[in-house]
Amino acid sequence: MSIRAAVSQMGIDASKLYSDLAANMKPSMIRELLKYTARPEVISFAGGLPNPETFPLKEIKEITCDVLDKWGTGALQYGTTEGLPPFRDFLKDMYRKEGEFTDADELVLTGGSQQALDLFGKILLNKGDAVVAEAPSYLGGLNAFEVYGTKIVHVDMDDDGIKVDEFERLMKKMARSKKMPKFVYMIPTFQNPAGTCMPEKHRREFLDICNQYPDLLVMEDDPYGKLRFEGEDQPSLKKLDKDGRVLTLKTMSKILSPGMRIGIVFGPKELVQKMVVSKQSADLCSAGLTQYIAWQYMARGHVPAQLTKIQTLYRRKRDLMVKALKDEMPEGVKWTYPHGGMFLWVTVDGIDTTQLFMESIKKNVAFVVGTAFYGDGRGKESMRLNFSYSKDADIAEGIRRLAESIKEMRKAK
Repeated sequence: MSIRAAVSQMGIDASKLYSDLAANMKPSMIRELLKYTARPEVISFAGGLPNPETFPLKEIKEITCDVLDKWGTGALQYGTTEGLPPFRDFLKDMYRKEGEFTDADELVLTGGSQQALDLFGKILLNKGDAVVAEAPSYLGGLNAFEVYGTKIVHVDMDDDGIKVDEFERLMKKMARSKKMPKFVYMIPTFQNPAGTCMPEKHRREFLDICNQYPDLLVMEDDPYGKLRFEGEDQPSLKKLDKDGRVLTLKTMSKILSPGMRIGIVFGPKELVQKMVVSKQSADLCSAGLTQYIAWQYMARGHVPAQLTKIQTLYRRKRDLMVKALKDEMPEGVKWTYPHGGMFLWVTVDGIDTTQLFMESIKKNVAFVVGTAFYGDGRGKESMRLNFSYSKDADIAEGIRRLAESIKEMRKAK
């Protein structure tokens, strides 16, 4: 029977038709948890949402009209797969001045950085391949790689990010077994979910280790690097890279608007060009209108003031959440203290946070359970809290409810 005839029958078991790739797909735990948070009465620390107060509506309205007046139907037409040429040139010049982009690099614009993660996995990963990642690591990245039958090998972190000595031991072990990873996936600056930032010394040590393995690639995911509101800036891995092994992902979602769906990828030319070929079969090209708008927004010099606005707001939100944690949480609860970004990581001794989630949602407060950020089942006593999105009063009240749930669970043991 043909597939067309099969799908026309009532009651078909579509799972019998799935490809091997589709069989590996699993729903995002965050997206599943958000089903619980759809009710307006729920205080949600679960999503990785920028605060809509920071969205520059006035400027975007003005620029959109200007774009349509100046470029008209051209802004509404299909574009090149690589992205809008003048926008790409603008970005190349900007990153070149910042010491990140070189003549050996190429740049492509994607439908958000999440598409870039998928394209990177698509061109590099085969079933059984290994990817090294921080522990914990970004759920969206893990999902994008695991769908290709990839094994995630984690390296533990501390307050300074990935433990470099543990990474060195892991790489030696993998080299001896001749099972080297295809690449290392890193979020060194205001890591998602932990909120940590890797100091320059550790970044250099990390790259020195990578340099011992000629074919080892590094994917640097950098969505939060510009969201620093405390401490000194740290150079990106791409800026420190002397061997051309680092490919960098950036995004407009956290500094302009996630609805723009603009990811920025740059790194070794051959690798990026292969991503372009893969992208051609995925969506032909990213949305042209939003590229025009983002280009003009940046070219007109709006970004510095926008960053100051975001940094000021997120610093206050971070401080409110940390104060609430100090005031409300019982003994045995620890958390990170991020100097930027949007998240902090909480560890609760003796409490399974999956069970805690089900108890806390009864009190209309939500978070993301720690196991979502591991590829090996760890993180049962941890959770990620987002501080950027919630209203000030909701941060204090949500933490109070969460602490109450923890106390009740401990009392019930």
